[in-house]
Amino acid sequence: MNLLAALLLLVIANGAPVAAWKLLGRHWSFPIDAGLRLADGQRLLGPSKTWRGVGAATIGGAVSAALLGLPVAAGAAAGLLAMTGDLLSSFVKRRLGIQASGMALGLDQIPESVLPLLALRAPLALTWADVAVLVVAFAITELLLSRMLYVLNLRKQPY
Repeated sequence: MNLLAALLLLVIANGAPVAAWKLLGRHWSFPIDAGLRLADGQRLLGPSKTWRGVGAATIGGAVSAALLGLPVAAGAAAGLLAMTGDLLSSFVKRRLGIQASGMALGLDQIPESVLPLLALRAPLALTWADVAVLVVAFAITELLLSRMLYVLNLRKQPY
């Protein structure tokens, strides 16, 4: 049950910004990097990395944790850390010249799953093997869901 709960929490936290975008459009969509460009000419993070997305992931993590009978604080931390991993990935992708929303297999899945799993490790009594299994399961789930959400016009482009 703990593995399934952790996977659900990861999927919800990482999907919450996409849901917020679909529900709210551009409302309250303030880019974290405020359009800042570095010496390489690329934006620090990109236009789709917003404060609303971070908030949606944090709230989504907290609410889903409560529904799963997990500590709300752990869920909120997992949502925030999922977005921290996502922001780290975006920063690296911009430095590599990969466009915003462009795919980088592994880089798009690992940081946004490993960081929140570190917060969930103690509350869910996850072993390091559990964390490894969950990272792989999240990567596969995220790739499949991304394609499905694109077909349903809930995502701008598939991975």
